[in-house]
Amino acid sequence: MAEILPLKGWRYNDQLGNRIEELTAPLFDVVSAKQREMLYQNPLNSIHLSVPQGEFPSMEAQKILERWKSEGILVQDNLPGIYVYYQYFRLPGEHEERCRKGFIAQIKAYDWSEEVILRHENTIVSAVNDRIELLKATEIQVSPTHGLYEDEDCELEEYMDAAIANPLYELEDYQGVREVLAVIQNPEVICRFLNKLKDKKIILADGHHRLEGAIEYRKQQKNSFPEREWKGSDYHMMYLTNVFGNHLNILPTHRLFYGLEISKEEFLNRIQEWFDVRVFGDAEELATYSFQRKCSFGLLWDDEAYVIKFKPDKFDQVRPELPEVLRNLDLVILHHILFEKILGLNEEQQRNSSQLAFERNFSRCLREVRGGKATFAIITKELEMKQIMEVCKSGQVMPQKSTYFYPKALGGLIFGSIKQEEFDYDYGTFFGKNKR
Repeated sequence: MAEILPLKGWRYNDQLGNRIEELTAPLFDVVSAKQREMLYQNPLNSIHLSVPQGEFPSMEAQKILERWKSEGILVQDNLPGIYVYYQYFRLPGEHEERCRKGFIAQIKAYDWSEEVILRHENTIVSAVNDRIELLKATEIQVSPTHGLYEDEDCELEEYMDAAIANPLYELEDYQGVREVLAVIQNPEVICRFLNKLKDKKIILADGHHRLEGAIEYRKQQKNSFPEREWKGSDYHMMYLTNVFGNHLNILPTHRLFYGLEISKEEFLNRIQEWFDVRVFGDAEELATYSFQRKCSFGLLWDDEAYVIKFKPDKFDQVRPELPEVLRNLDLVILHHILFEKILGLNEEQQRNSSQLAFERNFSRCLREVRGGKATFAIITKELEMKQIMEVCKSGQVMPQKSTYFYPKALGGLIFGSIKQEEFDYDYGTFFGKNKR
């Protein structure tokens, strides 16, 4: 099952660590272009490694990383550890603070066919290729992917709570989330983490493109360092959280469509064959609308808004070859009916189309449509955790960008190197005996 190892992390030096809020960066696809530009203005912000700029971005990131290491901007911890990572937050309208508890470690980049790490979404080919090129050039990971494991006894929580009382960092991120990072370097405690995960399967919550890039890189490096028992290129940095006793919140991701060449009247005529369409009075109120009925969505076009509800008597025409666990999902129906049958984009074209975009922020959807940039937006509702677990365990995948786990892990708190001389350590120490 899942083999994890402690991480010999790289971090900003102690002096810079006091300004860690200025150096961390959210994932590229969760902030606006304006927010990204502000991050790029800081020459030491981690975004220069996670989403480098320039004509040859990967090479630029490699140069920056080498300079940061040589100048002592980034320093590697002497001992490997389990990095405990807590995120304190409130959802809109709430007063009570929530806490998502987890830890960052290295996990083997298992191929999907090994069924140790289970995915639930399709990926976008161009985004995966970018990740592979960046990993080849830098051999470092700036932000962890997010995986879920199941442990009803919450056995590891007492060790994490003890560690978090003495944090390395405590900061407030771009969304007001309080981020706290600590480290466990006690070999006996680390051994408990490794043993707890060794019989588990991991459900990938976030980071499908980065992990797929790591899987491909592992394959490309399979003949490297044959004498090594533990090879850096085999591993990937992941933030692991327990499904049980934890605050796992899933927010919806909406769909934007650009450059549609048919009129609104023709589009509505086509859509009415499959959906009941009702004019909605105030577009801004769709942000708080509760889509109670199965397969119901919001539609924004120009200054108008609609609620569209899939006609139940059409369900027999929705991908009968799929298992019921997938066929019943709202987003599967949406993508199959609206984007494939009505707009003529098959599954592969949807994955690579420049016309289809994904946006979690309702206000931004509204601005894109009202400003005439996007032709229309589809407002969706969140999936339930139970649905995601069922899909993962069935071996099926959902349409891309089906889930948005909140809050996102922050980049730049810790860097995971897979460069062999920086990765090397006698990891057998943490297994109680030699792995072999």
